Amino acid sequence: MLSVVAADQLSKLLVEHAITRGEEHKLLPGVELVNTRNRGVAFGFLPGSHIGVTILIALALGVLLAYFARHSARALVWLPTGMLLGGALGNIIDRARQGAVTDFIKLPLGWPPFNIADVSITLGILILVLLIERAHQPDR
Repeated sequence: MLSVVAADQLSKLLVEHAITRGEEHKLLPGVELVNTRNRGVAFGFLPGSHIGVTILIALALGVLLAYFARHSARALVWLPTGMLLGGALGNIIDRARQGAVTDFIKLPLGWPPFNIADVSITLGILILVLLIERAHQPDR
């Protein structure tokens, strides 16, 4: 969890100091670095709804912590939990510090810019779903 928060905050700090808001810098073919602010949740969902976003994040973290508490003995459940908590905390720090989240990774085809916290949250959800599915499959 702490490594996700540290990587997220460091990357955002570097982007904020190296790229002027609105500029785009090519990183790889099809991948650009930008400096934008997002007032919604991951990938720009629910923009401009600060109270709604805060409530949604609080509810999601509460559900996640309750699930972890009930299933903490399950193999690897700590991994997606740490990824989700780290990603959420990284973005919460931005919201508290500047009222919006810094996004900086831009993919082609109109995909909204995102950050390391968003990647950690997305991968954490995928890993958690796989672990839950694996737990519900009968032994072979």
